[in-house]
Amino acid sequence: MSADPQANRLLKGAAFAVLAFLVLPSLIVVPISFGDTHEMVFPPPSLSLDLYRQYFGDPQWLAATWLSVRVAIWTTLISLLLGIPAAYGLVRGRFPGKRLVAMFLLSPIMVPSVVIALGLYIYFVRIGLSHGELRLVLGLTVVTMPFVIVTATAGLQNVDPNLEKAATVMGAGPFTVLFRVTLPLLKPAIVGGSLFAFLMSFDEVVIAWFITRAGYETLPIKMFSSIQWEISPVLAAVSSLLMLFSVVVCVLVVVTRRNEPQQ
Repeated sequence: MSADPQANRLLKGAAFAVLAFLVLPSLIVVPISFGDTHEMVFPPPSLSLDLYRQYFGDPQWLAATWLSVRVAIWTTLISLLLGIPAAYGLVRGRFPGKRLVAMFLLSPIMVPSVVIALGLYIYFVRIGLSHGELRLVLGLTVVTMPFVIVTATAGLQNVDPNLEKAATVMGAGPFTVLFRVTLPLLKPAIVGGSLFAFLMSFDEVVIAWFITRAGYETLPIKMFSSIQWEISPVLAAVSSLLMLFSVVVCVLVVVTRRNEPQQ
């Protein structure tokens, strides 16, 4: 019995060390973003908000940000409209080949992003799709929809199907059961899946780099270009804002998952 507390302390220490190894390098950009010099310096000689002012005052940075926001919103909506019915069919449906369908729908998770990006690029060229923003939305939907399906599937497995049957017995139609019983119970999973889809589509750079066209530069692409051609200290401010945004999304996901119904 005496060895258990010591083992727990060792496990906690190892977990903390791994967490620090993963997080601390990312946190370095936060103090750099408050520097007032024309180069990245750690620690900054003095503190200011100049880099944030440069970001919010630069039309190119703002245009790339708003494009990423628009694309992420449309991608999330389409992923929800396609992913939730697919998850419902996989959980409640009984049909031959269901496992193959599930593997097909979830395959983008297992395929490297560069392979998906190259395939999408060739496909869009073949069909003559030239609209850059539509390319981004459709391409990013391919990689975000599987995560919506996984999240919705986990939520549906915790929803008692007898509740839907009881509503049907009481005279409710299929759409009434869907909108008055199933979706309200599935709300935490829907919120969690939509947040993940939004964050993934907002941060994706490999697929966006392959399929985008000139004049449609998302925020991750602009950041990558800035690193490739110049080392702008504004990148520290942008990275800090994205880090804060990711933390907020993760907190929202945790809060919504706590409210998910349990069997």
